[in-house]
Amino acid sequence: MALNAQWAEAWLRECARVLAEHRTELIELDRAIGDADHGENMHRGFSAVLTKLDDGGQETPAAALKLAAMTLMSTVGGAAGPLYGTAFLRAATALGDEREVGASGVVGFLTAARDGVVARGKAEPGDKTMVDAWTPAVEAAGTAEAAGATAAEALKAAANAAQAGAAGTEPLIARKGRASYLGERSAGHRDPGAVSTALILQAAADIAEREQ
Repeated sequence: MALNAQWAEAWLRECARVLAEHRTELIELDRAIGDADHGENMHRGFSAVLTKLDDGGQETPAAALKLAAMTLMSTVGGAAGPLYGTAFLRAATALGDEREVGASGVVGFLTAARDGVVARGKAEPGDKTMVDAWTPAVEAAGTAEAAGATAAEALKAAANAAQAGAAGTEPLIARKGRASYLGERSAGHRDPGAVSTALILQAAADIAEREQ
């Protein structure tokens, strides 16, 4: 499948399905080091995105991602709404009016999304946040693109790296957000934001690969 508006819409619909499937897991991860609302917030936010998508009118990937951004900002509580809203909005801005996204475009929109998350949350790699999934994803996509990967292959590399990054948050001691209040007791648990980031990027890669 070309990474066009139809792919972007299918990606967002897959996000809604996957986040609903992992709602309880995300709640439990957040219960261990946060306020236990991440799974419910993400499920509610992407359910609202589904409703908006049904209205149609997304003629470019950027239009679909901007719709997601604005919906998540208005429906997802806590830190996740502004962070994911900023990520999708920056990604949409990076894509501009392009109707089809190539491998360089994948690197561009992932980088913009990651930079948006960093700007909004002021977190760095190693802080035990979603940045620990976004940053290796960007790096892996860039490496794949430089090696001649297709857009779908670059997304797959990004998704695999995000999953490893999310797993890698487990031994870390949180330095940002509510989890940081726990100090050393935050170690031994994966960061729920890093896990949801990995799920979202896996959804993007799966949709791109499934329809090839």
